[in-house]
Amino acid sequence: MNVSGTIQATATASHTEQFCTFYIGEFLLGIEVMRVQEVLLSQSMTPMPLAGDVVRGLINLRGQIVTAIDLRRRLGMPEPKEQRQDYEPMHVVVRNGEAVFSLLVDEIGDVVTVDSGSFEPPPETLAGPARDLTTGVFKLDRGLLIALDSERATTIFDELIAK
Repeated sequence: MNVSGTIQATATASHTEQFCTFYIGEFLLGIEVMRVQEVLLSQSMTPMPLAGDVVRGLINLRGQIVTAIDLRRRLGMPEPKEQRQDYEPMHVVVRNGEAVFSLLVDEIGDVVTVDSGSFEPPPETLAGPARDLTTGVFKLDRGLLIALDSERATTIFDELIAK
């Protein structure tokens, strides 16, 4: 078969994904939209004694008891130097199979669509718990989107409860 004069191009297998974004301090993080059940403003939390410092308490979500995890602490990030008196964390309620939990974040962002071609593995400078919970980063026009692995967060959370 003569292929002269025929331009053969290989298509790059690229697709888009949607992420629910939120902020912890100045960092933009995200979880795949399909894993997010809902986002909530501040909720009343009941403390859980002896649960460890990453568990901030329990919230009642229309009759379902949901554990609220302080994502800042879970990622090993320092507490802010100054925190407003009126600061109330927001909740990103995530569902992984039957497990439902709330991730406490500083601020809710937008739903963003990213191209899989802009994905990179976690940077070498990312260490500790944050590296364990990060699948990678997406380059956006306005900076980096850190993609969290909500399934891994649930697995690690189950391990913490078992202790």
